[in-house]
Amino acid sequence: MDGLGTMAAMDRRAFLRGGLGQAARQIAGDESAISWIRPPYAVAEDDFQRDCSRCGDCIKACPHGVIFSLSAELGGAVADTPALNLLNHGCHLCADWPCVTACEAGVLVLPEDDPQQAPVALARVTINTETCLPYSGPECGACADSCPVGALHFNGTRPEIDAVRCLGCGMCREACIVDPKAVQLVVK
Repeated sequence: MDGLGTMAAMDRRAFLRGGLGQAARQIAGDESAISWIRPPYAVAEDDFQRDCSRCGDCIKACPHGVIFSLSAELGGAVADTPALNLLNHGCHLCADWPCVTACEAGVLVLPEDDPQQAPVALARVTINTETCLPYSGPECGACADSCPVGALHFNGTRPEIDAVRCLGCGMCREACIVDPKAVQLVVK
């Protein structure tokens, strides 16, 4: 694993067996590093930790069940604050941003000047060409229609990610049919 670590390096069984605290440390590769992904339009991490009311409204508002509360095992500063479960689900980048509009604490904030502006990228996405089926011969295409922002395209039968357009929502990872997933997410 590199310094930040990749989410794809950990399978679901390891995630469940090791608990969230251990999983977060594996994702980050360093217990002091930020190792979770906040919901879209999150303010800076220090401000987020200080101002989040831990009310759970954004979690309840997410129609796809992608947002969850961080465990107390990660420390009091982040306990019960929301994060995205991009290991198992993709953020649907909902048009009306229900998680953001539900946040009364002001830690998830749409830009006032352009509420339609895309959020800052949630994660960096790469394709593991050693596990992605089209790179070893068989056709697949399971991820073909998964990208809500058009960052996933195909070079012949092989998927590629446009890093400039990609928001790291994880929808292509959710669609991936191989185990371990060929789509890897790296915490930004």
